[in-house]
Amino acid sequence: MEILDLFEVALMPILKVLLVTALGLVLAIDRIDLLGHSVTHSLNNLVFYVFNPALIGSNLAETITYQSLISLWFMPVNILLSFLIGSALAWILIKITRTPPHLQGLVIGCCSAGNMGNLLLIIVPAVCEESNSPFGDTSVCSNSRIHIISSGESSTNIFLESSRKPLLHSSDRRSPDDSQIQAETRSTKSRFPFLDKMRQRINKFTEKIDLKMIFAPSTIAAIIGFVIGTISPFRKVMVGESAPLRVLDSSAALVGEAAIPAMTLVIGANLLSGLKRSGVGVSLIMGIIAIRYILLPLLGIVIVKAAYRFGFIGSDSLYQFILLLQYAVPPALAVGTIIQLFETSESECSVILLWTYAVAAFALTLWITFYIWLLT
Repeated sequence: MEILDLFEVALMPILKVLLVTALGLVLAIDRIDLLGHSVTHSLNNLVFYVFNPALIGSNLAETITYQSLISLWFMPVNILLSFLIGSALAWILIKITRTPPHLQGLVIGCCSAGNMGNLLLIIVPAVCEESNSPFGDTSVCSNSRIHIISSGESSTNIFLESSRKPLLHSSDRRSPDDSQIQAETRSTKSRFPFLDKMRQRINKFTEKIDLKMIFAPSTIAAIIGFVIGTISPFRKVMVGESAPLRVLDSSAALVGEAAIPAMTLVIGANLLSGLKRSGVGVSLIMGIIAIRYILLPLLGIVIVKAAYRFGFIGSDSLYQFILLLQYAVPPALAVGTIIQLFETSESECSVILLWTYAVAAFALTLWITFYIWLLT
């Protein structure tokens, strides 16, 4: 593929995101005021509770199978490694730049969570559809798209949603009757002290765990999607042109399509206040860009090549290409959704996403070119 062709392939999806972001900014201008603060907050709630779960559940149900889970087991491991490495690099950046406490969560999210869902769904098929694509038949790409969605977008959203609020209840939320219950337990010890201790520990653990956070909307949707996709009777009933309940799957897919444009519009709306005033320093923005487009891609090459050398992944060049791309993408748009739900650092988040996506137009082009050369 020619360098100019690669540049166009990588540039188009980034430009689409930037154009929709610009539209959100225009709609938030005071003269228009279609995306004010209250509207964007409500829209984020829709994304969190409705759009994202529908997108994840429908995509997983339609294309995930038991065989695909076995053959591509390393992809979720690859994503987990990118999260861990990105978080570690973000922690170093926070220490170096002395990032204020209210921005530290935002920096970690932007460095650790990449746009592994909708962006790769545009880039990978576009690369494969080129006449001189090194990845062979274009049908191979269409079969790989679901693994980008399931292991990428759903994992990213679930990971980010887990940080929306603490998993464990704080100590000040204990029931006023806790001390009385504990006293009664101590006073009614049975003849089996070991079982009593085990029961007490289990009770303490279950009381502290916030089940609402464990079973977040996207998590529930992912579980349902996996069940429908991997269990044949459910799949025959729900998925396919002849499935009797196919309307449920198609309706969920229709609702899920609104997730990406809704998130992007909200980022554009938040950008308006970020352009007026933002507490993000130039050094912090440059650090995030360096992590996302220099350090992570370089470490990704080492990880993917090591996985291939030790036999964790096969020789499929398209599969390796997708694994490598997961380290070079810009921050996930879901970061903006979670920040909006927190109602903090919204303008700073928009400024960071604006610059990282602007740089992505060039950085992704260079990495795509290098990855294709490396694999061929």
